[in-house]
Amino acid sequence: MNLAHTAVLLWVWGSLQAFEIVEQENIFQRTPCPAFLMFDNAAYLADMSFELPCRCKPEEVSTVVWYYQKHLGSDHTRVLTDFDGRVLTEESQVRVGSDMLVRFSIRMFSLLVFRAQPEDSGLYFCGTRKGDYFYAYDVDIQSGEDMVATFKDQGQEPFADEHHGNLHIFTTFWEWTPCDRCGVRGEQWRIGLCYLQSPGLSPRYRRTLPDVVSCGSQAVPQKLRAQAKEHTPELLVQSCVVPCEKKEVREGLVAILSYVSKAGSRPWLPQVPIQFHQQTLGQGLIISCPGARPEHAVAWDKDRQYFYRTQYLRGVNRSMRVFIDHGNHLHIRFTQLSDRGIYYCWRQGVRVAGLRLGVTARGQYRASFSDPETRSALQLTLIGYLVITAVFVTIHLCRCCCYLSRCWPNYSP
Repeated sequence: MNLAHTAVLLWVWGSLQAFEIVEQENIFQRTPCPAFLMFDNAAYLADMSFELPCRCKPEEVSTVVWYYQKHLGSDHTRVLTDFDGRVLTEESQVRVGSDMLVRFSIRMFSLLVFRAQPEDSGLYFCGTRKGDYFYAYDVDIQSGEDMVATFKDQGQEPFADEHHGNLHIFTTFWEWTPCDRCGVRGEQWRIGLCYLQSPGLSPRYRRTLPDVVSCGSQAVPQKLRAQAKEHTPELLVQSCVVPCEKKEVREGLVAILSYVSKAGSRPWLPQVPIQFHQQTLGQGLIISCPGARPEHAVAWDKDRQYFYRTQYLRGVNRSMRVFIDHGNHLHIRFTQLSDRGIYYCWRQGVRVAGLRLGVTARGQYRASFSDPETRSALQLTLIGYLVITAVFVTIHLCRCCCYLSRCWPNYSP
């Protein structure tokens, strides 16, 4: 390959790598920045992750800096970057309750906030390191602590709209989630957040509909916000049934199982990864579904028992010992011996993981062959015993050989 061909290939490869960046720059060229700074209103539920794209910037600006203010005109402004836009945070490493400065990431000029909390509500500015702003957001994070669940199968209806003179308070629902299980009866739900409509709101806050913003928006005066405080987010739940998608099983695995079935009993093969956990009797336990978010369709099973939200959702019964919270976590209060078993987690209609829970009394541990730790300890003990035995036999064989060679050095049959 000559030099010209090599140069052409390098140019094509560089063009492909820069395609996404070029497309992003074209967006900035097509979107002029407003002459007067406006705020786009956005509302989310607590513990959700969201992205705020910087929809416009001057062409001469190559990097952006994101700023945060609790209220407009506040003296305290947080800088959410290292001034080069290189601070990256992975969502899997973020824990609930972490400070906002640890729960954000900047990618392609967009701000990503992970596991947002109500205290993260406020104004977010996209600008330069000199403090020049050219795009902004009005973010409202609504708490799910007092969320009210409505079950359509039981004939329940969502909250009715509230009218207080010119103030109209209502719930705006998101799209339905996929069915949380397949092959059996499952559930699906939609999240509803609080919104209000009132004339005379600040024109600096842009809305999808005229005079409509989320209840916690900075555009809402303090007097109106107090009236809307009692209108909490809602969760609308209904039953669903969908078939499971057929998965192709590897031919090699089928051949091995067929051979084992002919030789004897077919072994138990878990369909999803299963982790083992040992819990002390009487202590509480919270189980999370891997990769799940509050907006995902998540379901929990124990062996062949299905935990439906109509019975196990938090708040349905205040005396529940086992329940599911609004963040899709499974809670077990005061663990009992009857809680032992395999807990399966469904995400977006697919069973993805399992947790084998063992319960032991405080200070006591009964060994069982069903415990993976017990089996591992026995295997290590047997392997160690075999190694010691082999070394012992080898040493004695060598000593016998040396003894025979000294006693009969010229022996011949």
